[in-house]
Formats: sequence, structure tokens, C-alpha cells
Amino acid sequence: MKADELWKVSTGKGIKVAVLDTGVNPSTSSLKGQVLADEVPKSVAFHATKDYSGHGTTIAELIAGTGAGGGLKGLAPGAKIVPYRVNLEGLKGASETKNTPDPAQAIRAAADSDARIINMSFGSDTISPGEQEAVKYAASKGKLMFGAVGNNAQRKNAVEYPAAYPYIIGVSASDKSGSVGDFSAHGRGVDLAAPGLDVPRWCDATFRSYCGGGEGTSAASAIASGAAALIWAAHPDWTANQVSRVLLDTAGRNWPKDAPSQYLGYGLIRPSRSLLHGEGKPGPAGVDPVSNEQTSATSSDASVPASSQPAKSTSGGATAAAGSTAKSSSDGSDQLWIVLGVAAAVVVIGGGAFAVMRARRSG
Repeated sequence: MKADELWKVSTGKGIKVAVLDTGVNPSTSSLKGQVLADEVPKSVAFHATKDYSGHGTTIAELIAGTGAGGGLKGLAPGAKIVPYRVNLEGLKGASETKNTPDPAQAIRAAADSDARIINMSFGSDTISPGEQEAVKYAASKGKLMFGAVGNNAQRKNAVEYPAAYPYIIGVSASDKSGSVGDFSAHGRGVDLAAPGLDVPRWCDATFRSYCGGGEGTSAASAIASGAAALIWAAHPDWTANQVSRVLLDTAGRNWPKDAPSQYLGYGLIRPSRSLLHGEGKPGPAGVDPVSNEQTSATSSDASVPASSQPAKSTSGGATAAAGSTAKSSSDGSDQLWIVLGVAAAVVVIGGGAFAVMRARRSG
């Protein structure tokens, strides 16, 4: 990943990332001054800075943590976090469930904000029409969206929603050698891969220590969001289409670009190829890099046709009711090593060259 070299070119400064998760604690040493809670609309701001599990706070730190006080240093430490606490598992009591916005509400609110990137490290195996329309709306507003594909490969293997929706870049999890995690869901909904094994996280909601040795596509989505923030900060006039095109063009792979892998999509994120070597062509601002169809001429306030990306695989045909709960895409296997005092943990997981050897996805 060459993070130390990347930060000489870009730290993500000027880019805001909306984190839709279990809430973000802005008081950790690594996130002080990084969380823009005042920018969350009151209609969806219920307990946005209260995190009962540590999951959302970990995701925020992996994206934009500064590393201060021995905390995690994210891939884009110059970026800022806009927190949205959504209706996931783990809420306490009926009042919390009632007042916490569902993902569709949060996605629409983030779409109307000036956050350029929306990270969604959670998933459900059912389609929500309201959520799907909210994603389409966010795409029409020029947002670049990333979603964790899920950790269910060894059980049922279905890319989860919202990552499986069109317009969202679904991210699978790999180790630093390029091997995809056995748990990482695979199929047509996988677009990119990023480090998602042996990633440090907060052990629990006491925020006293980090743990290690775990795995999850939640972390992979966060790292992908951080990579996008680095590139967008270096090229602030680009659109979401152009940033995503460069991410896809410069991804590490050893197969043809027109035959994406069902495990790693277009490959492993490698922002150094763009930032340090000038690789990857942004292409036309209003053309979707996957379908090559016209979407919009600018990065905001333009309608996006429903066909702008190919349909992704679905898992079942059931419809989730508005306000239904989803789960974070880390499951219970995210126990990580103690890293107190290790400020640049993300540098460790990002080190090494990615040797990509995975099957291609069909159709």
C-alpha cells in the first residue's frame, strides 16, 4: 500500500466520508477533530455519536483516524467523517429502535450532504425497495458508495445488500498476499477487494483497548473508501465516475479487465499506482466505468438511468420492511491483536505486493 509515500501526495484532505454504521465515537484519540457530527441532519442524528459495539468507530478510524495517542491511523487521515447511526442489530430498547433511522433514511440524508463518499459496512440478505431507491438517489447526486459484501461464504455465500445493489462498489476481503478470505462472500456483486484480515479494531464499547487477529469485509470496505478519498483529494474536480474508473483501472489483477473475478472483482485496490505513478485514466466525467453508459455530466444533481450499471446478483426474493435491522459485516470473528501504541496499523496490513490468483466470475 506504501501508505507513508501516499501521504506525501495526498492524505484525503477536503474529502468527507459518510459512515453509515453503529455510530461513531468522536472522543477516541484517533478521531478527535475528525468527526463532523454537526453536519448530520437532525432528522437522522439520533445518537450518531453513540456506539454500543465499537464497530462504527473502528470503521471511521480505518478510513480517517489520525493515529494520535497510539490509536489507529487510517488510510486517509486528512479526510473527515460524517457519522450516521443506522438501525442495526445491537440497539438497546424499543425507543432506540424507533428513533434510529433505517439505512434508507440515512442514505438519502448522506446523499443530500456534501460528503462525497458513503461507506456502508453492514449487510442484509433481503432486498429493501426503499433502500434500493435511496441508493439510486445517492448515485444521482454524484456520491461514490462502497459496501461490504458480507462474511457468509462458508454458510450460504450470497453478496449482501446494500453492496449487491447497482451503483455500489461491493468490496471483498483479502490478506496482504492477495488471497481472499474464506469467509468473504463471492459472486457478481464483488467489484473490488481490499485488506480485511488481521485488521485491528476496538474490542468493545468501552474503548479501552484494541484487539487483533480477526477478519471481515467491513474493514475491507473502509480501506476502499479511504483509498478513494486519497485519490479524490488529489483530483478534487473529478466525479465519482472518474474516481471509481481509476480505482478499477489500477486494481491489482492478473486476468483481463473485462472478465472480473467473482472473488476479487476487478482486483485489489492499489492507490499508489495512481498517486505515485500517474496510472489510470479518469475518462469522461459522466460515463459509468462499468457499463460505459452515460450517467451525468457533473458530479451532482443529475439523474442516473437505472441501467447505468449491470444488475448484480440477489440473495433470495424476500423484501425487507422499512426499519428492518441488518448486521455489521464483521460478524463475531473480528477479534484482533492488541495494538495499543501502534499508530500506523493500516500500514502493516497494506504492506506487500498483492499476488492475485482467484477464479473469474462468470457472466
